[in-house]
Amino acid sequence: EQIRQGADQVKIMVSGGVASPYDPLDSRQYSLDEIAAAVEEAAAFGKYTQAHAYTPVAIQRAVGQGVRTIEHGNLIDTASAKLMAKKGAYLVANLVAYYAMKERAKEFGMGADMLEKNDMVIDGGLKSLEICKRAGVKVAYGSDLLGQLMVDQSREFLLRSAVLSPIEIIRQATLVGAEVVRMEGRLGCVAPGAFADLIVVDGNPVKDLGLFQEQGAHIPAIMKGGRFFKNALA
Repeated sequence: EQIRQGADQVKIMVSGGVASPYDPLDSRQYSLDEIAAAVEEAAAFGKYTQAHAYTPVAIQRAVGQGVRTIEHGNLIDTASAKLMAKKGAYLVANLVAYYAMKERAKEFGMGADMLEKNDMVIDGGLKSLEICKRAGVKVAYGSDLLGQLMVDQSREFLLRSAVLSPIEIIRQATLVGAEVVRMEGRLGCVAPGAFADLIVVDGNPVKDLGLFQEQGAHIPAIMKGGRFFKNALA
């Protein structure tokens, strides 16, 4: 259905989820044949496959069948990271979602089982970034935040800074992100022929990622596709 609707990627679930009430994180979902079929059909339409996966087994099952990006991947281990590097697969990490859910659990009705799973992936989140860095896996920037939680999106920069340098994180949000959506040279860079998606930062974010916080308070200008959506410079 996703293929027919025209999405550039097809998402499949190959492990349990945090917010879903009945599936353990280590549950295996989709057979190998089903994963391979999803990959084949996506490729037939010129698209790629991404997989919701937390555990090493789920990651290996997905990447082994040709899945291109792993969403989450908090519980990844060295072996599955090495497989991803070998296959040229990407990890799209989104640590902030788990912190936001934990902080607002009561507001969103998260039960004890969900919170237990949430704590597991929080514990693994920063470790997953370190493992992928050692293995040479490219990690993109994601948030997995919806609705009212979207105000926390830029906190992802600060969370990753516990194990990564500011420039590494900025590249994950720009250059690597462009690779994930197959738009290198058009997104995530300043170059002839690229979309003019630009921001002006009041300060040096390579030294202070806090400049991306406070809902754009330190970003006086935002341009998308050559059009100003915010311009406090004039």
